[in-house]
Amino acid sequence: MSTPSIHCLKPSPLHLPSGIPGSPGRQRRHTLPANEFRCLTPEDAAGVFEIEREAFISVSGNCPLNLDEVRHFLTLCPELSLGWFVEGRLVAFIIGSLWDEERLTQESLTLHRPGGRTAHLHALAVHRSFRQQGKGSVLLWRYLQHAGGQPAVRRAVLMCEDALVPFYQRFGFHPAGPCAVVVGSLTFTEMHCSLRGHAALRRNSDR
Repeated sequence: MSTPSIHCLKPSPLHLPSGIPGSPGRQRRHTLPANEFRCLTPEDAAGVFEIEREAFISVSGNCPLNLDEVRHFLTLCPELSLGWFVEGRLVAFIIGSLWDEERLTQESLTLHRPGGRTAHLHALAVHRSFRQQGKGSVLLWRYLQHAGGQPAVRRAVLMCEDALVPFYQRFGFHPAGPCAVVVGSLTFTEMHCSLRGHAALRRNSDR
């Protein structure tokens, strides 16, 4: 199987909705060259897993993806990932893959369906030293613009615990009901988001 080409994102101004804080890089212009957003590669997997393990195990005791699964997705579909690097250090990431059914299933946790039109967001995490700075919000908004700019991708889906539903609603996600996926004793709400509006924002920011 051939490996898809990796799409690097050129720097572009962020158009964030009201209520979402700007990144420190936008507030202090002299730090902009130190901030880089790019798709991840298998070589980034160890750094991704280190952040993911600390972020998720400390809260829920489970990681959405193990290290082999991180490498798996970064090999098959790196264009559906996005990392935020500060002075060359990974500080936040999103890992995604394509899915081809209306709702998520247990299989969707580990599969990439190249013919799918749905970007399934498996994990979003921020390094502990960079939390409470709005980085997760900025990264998610930029990711949705990036995914919406890919012609085959029409929508984004994810599953989250009930406490996080209001956070994702700020970005255009809406609850689709209880998720069929269960991890141990944890249950989730499935969230859907149309990417049409985000694609338009991406095109405008590229002008």
